[in-house]
Amino acid sequence: MPNAGGEAGGRFFKDCKPMKFRFSGVAAACAVVCMPALAQVAADTPSDTSSEAAPEVRADAASEAPSLPPTVVTATRVEQPLTDVLADVTLIDEEQIRNSGAVYIGDLLVRQPGLSMTRNGGPGQTTSMYIRGAGTEFTAVYINGVRVDDQAGSGGAPWVTIPLDQVERIEIVRGPAAAVYGSDAVAGVVQIFTKRGEGAAFSPYVGAGAGSRHTGKVEAGFSGQQGAVDYSFGAARTTSRGYNMRPLPNNQDKDGYRQTSISGTLGVQLNPQHRLELAGTHSDLDAQYDGYVGMGGSGLPEDDHALNRLSTLGATWIAKWTPDYTMRFSVNESRQRYETTPSPYLTKTNLRNWLLHNEWRRGAHTLTAALERREDKLVNDPDGYSPILRSRHQNAIALGWGFSQGAHAAQVNLRHDRDSEFGGQTTGSASYGYAFAPGWRATVGVGTAFRVPTLYQRFSEYGSPNLKPQKSRNVEVGVRYENGPHSAGVSIYHNRIRNMVSFDYGSTACGGLWGCYESVGSATLRGITFTGATRLGSVNLSGSLDLLDPKDNDTGNVLARRARRQLKLAADTRVQDWTFGAEWQASSYRWNNDKNTERLAGYGVLNLFASATIARDWQLLARIDNLANKKYEYAKDYANPGRSVWVGVRWQPRY
Repeated sequence: MPNAGGEAGGRFFKDCKPMKFRFSGVAAACAVVCMPALAQVAADTPSDTSSEAAPEVRADAASEAPSLPPTVVTATRVEQPLTDVLADVTLIDEEQIRNSGAVYIGDLLVRQPGLSMTRNGGPGQTTSMYIRGAGTEFTAVYINGVRVDDQAGSGGAPWVTIPLDQVERIEIVRGPAAAVYGSDAVAGVVQIFTKRGEGAAFSPYVGAGAGSRHTGKVEAGFSGQQGAVDYSFGAARTTSRGYNMRPLPNNQDKDGYRQTSISGTLGVQLNPQHRLELAGTHSDLDAQYDGYVGMGGSGLPEDDHALNRLSTLGATWIAKWTPDYTMRFSVNESRQRYETTPSPYLTKTNLRNWLLHNEWRRGAHTLTAALERREDKLVNDPDGYSPILRSRHQNAIALGWGFSQGAHAAQVNLRHDRDSEFGGQTTGSASYGYAFAPGWRATVGVGTAFRVPTLYQRFSEYGSPNLKPQKSRNVEVGVRYENGPHSAGVSIYHNRIRNMVSFDYGSTACGGLWGCYESVGSATLRGITFTGATRLGSVNLSGSLDLLDPKDNDTGNVLARRARRQLKLAADTRVQDWTFGAEWQASSYRWNNDKNTERLAGYGVLNLFASATIARDWQLLARIDNLANKKYEYAKDYANPGRSVWVGVRWQPRY
């Protein structure tokens, strides 16, 4: 590999300066150079049914016996093998999460194809995730089936509050899914599943770790099953002294954080046909940041704390009335609280959801019908200048049909949402897949989606009751090859979003002092993603290349903080009891603002990790992130961590 991080990124991206060719030329060149080579590697390997590999590949795959492909549920809300899903899906398993060494979910997701991140500083700070260049508010996020969203500001999931300590798996669906999930799923869906205790005896675990900047973590928990009852519980505490994330002349302090998280599940199999499930999570985060004295103050920087709290709770009844018909009824709620101190500010978002989902399977056909109700509530700055106490609801009916037989597969979904503020919204999607040769499958899909403005965008002092729902239309095609540990794929997409809600600092229509929210924007997100994985001897290799053209249709400018080129590579191998791995992420330059006048330099970052079972029940993980100590920014004037070292141990009995 070239010199660590920075030089490697510069060699591939020419120091991440604009390349002298058109977007379509890049796609064509990569398709000509990369795809035949990957296909040739795959063609030399016997076929099996292994599933798609994420950028981090299990090193011990060669020693495992052939097994059925893993299943996912997020694409259509129906359990199906990963190899049968027509959408662009990535599954991140527990081993990949553990080896990632990430504290926050954003640090893990940004390593996946088609995803990018922006953050005001390091861990613990405001984080936004972009799927295929779409803003963070256009991704629907669920924790154990519980929807999480923020009705303050522009909305989107509170990523920084979601810990990884008790997460068992993550499913990522790229592309519009509003025909299944309703509002918000314009660019995709991310669903997070915490640990469960099904099928195992009582199994406790304890872990601890320490790293750079006085970072430390302790965790403990247990899971198991006793007769018809299965259970799990976990708790973790992470602290860090941090570093100076925003170097200001009058504020050179370190910005640390403290986070406490717990999760638990309980399942009861009443009989072979009926099951009850209860799942909950809670997270408290205290993150320091450099704020300013209020508008009437001196404007000098001061030390502030952002207090984030997120709780989710859901109950589900699953009934298998006949061998062909299954019903699922769930009631769940998420509560988010965000407060700053000593600068006084408070906002609370409550989401409540009811879902009745019916599924019929007969031969090659799967039919679904669902009734759903969602309620949103916002309490914003109750003691401030312009307090908000507002709520709304959406009622929906959704239908779906899936078909899979021989070389052909199809999926059609239709949904109608009735919003208490905006009336009826109808969305649909249709996909078709054809296996045209052994191991090869081509897919094509179209879909529409929408997102209603947040309660803050409508009713704050900067809001407007005339805002319209944001709507999108997406078309994508893909080709995928699967053959044992070898795979290759390409996805091409075109997503047009209209009525985009943006903040206009020059507007006076709402009477706000600093500007107003307006439905004036239109954007086109088109791009191509290449993925590949192979095994050379004992070394697993994987990677992805994203080429993105995110344009503001009104100005022709590139959307802020979106990189047009991203390369992500990973390699790992096993030497006796040790697994060694490396991850490399390279990004082209970005524009920090919509006017494209503030440029953020490109970068390349190299991470290394090693893990081993050092005794029968003990596991060790060591990581070095940002090996070359690369300086880079996701947002202007907000520094990211330099070289970081982490060592952790975990005890879990093997029975």
